[in-house]
Amino acid sequence: MDHAEAVRLFFAATPEGIGTPGPVRGGGPARALRDALEPVAMHDVWARAVGDAAAEYGHDFFSAYVTGRAGPLGADAPPQLVAATFAVFEPGFVGETWIRGRSLLPVSEHLRIRDAATAASLAGILGDDPEIDSTATVLERAVDAVSGAGRPLFSALRARPRPTEPAGRLWRAADLVREHRGDGHLAAAVAAGLDPVRMGILAELWVGYPLGEYSGTRAWPEEPAAEGARRLAADGLITGTGQDTALTDAGRAFRAAVEDATDAAQADLVAALGDDLPSVTERLDRWSDACVEAGAFPPDVRKRAAG
Repeated sequence: MDHAEAVRLFFAATPEGIGTPGPVRGGGPARALRDALEPVAMHDVWARAVGDAAAEYGHDFFSAYVTGRAGPLGADAPPQLVAATFAVFEPGFVGETWIRGRSLLPVSEHLRIRDAATAASLAGILGDDPEIDSTATVLERAVDAVSGAGRPLFSALRARPRPTEPAGRLWRAADLVREHRGDGHLAAAVAAGLDPVRMGILAELWVGYPLGEYSGTRAWPEEPAAEGARRLAADGLITGTGQDTALTDAGRAFRAAVEDATDAAQADLVAALGDDLPSVTERLDRWSDACVEAGAFPPDVRKRAAG
């Protein structure tokens, strides 16, 4: 799948009658920060200029994404390790994509090209807003203050040299906050007894996607996906396994507990942001809206919460 095809697949407008997911509206500071920064943090994945830069070396959408995100783990990282950190994707798909991606050019060179293209693209959208640099500084202070224990993607990314220009610094800092939350969310989901397929199904239903619309992009074959839905239905967490499937009250409470645990795992980071958190969240939300308007992030409001 090339970048243009990914845009066609993922950039559908929010369906009529769908608003900001309830779990987002009702969330606390950590969740509000997550949704505010998602389009900025994922600029390297969705911006056309970044995709085009990777395509010059033979990358498609998924190989650029997997290689860019897993690259900080090191060029010799085993495919099994990369698949484990990505969690909700089918592991064979992730492993094969990682092997293919790192064969196209050295991982360090891919990261250099991606970093430069992302910083330039984001700067082109956000302009010379003087608050970009100061906001990056606040976010960097927070991500440097927290522990990396149990957070492999966050810790690997934090160990990398950082961009020096304002837009690049903002993107990297936002991505670090995102990976911090992502590692914590995976730990919470595993602690709740979930496997990757059921993680994806519960997540998509929780933010308002129909069954399979979002989890179906994670490369799972039909039978494991169907078995995951059957197991959730048998456990009383979802109603049926068809297009009208929804979370039961028990399922909604179960998934909310996972997200609450994720929020709690970010308490140190939220504390490190301190009194700056409201203003940082507001600015990130404004800049993320600019990314959406520029066609550099999917416009469906549910995508910010789905990750």
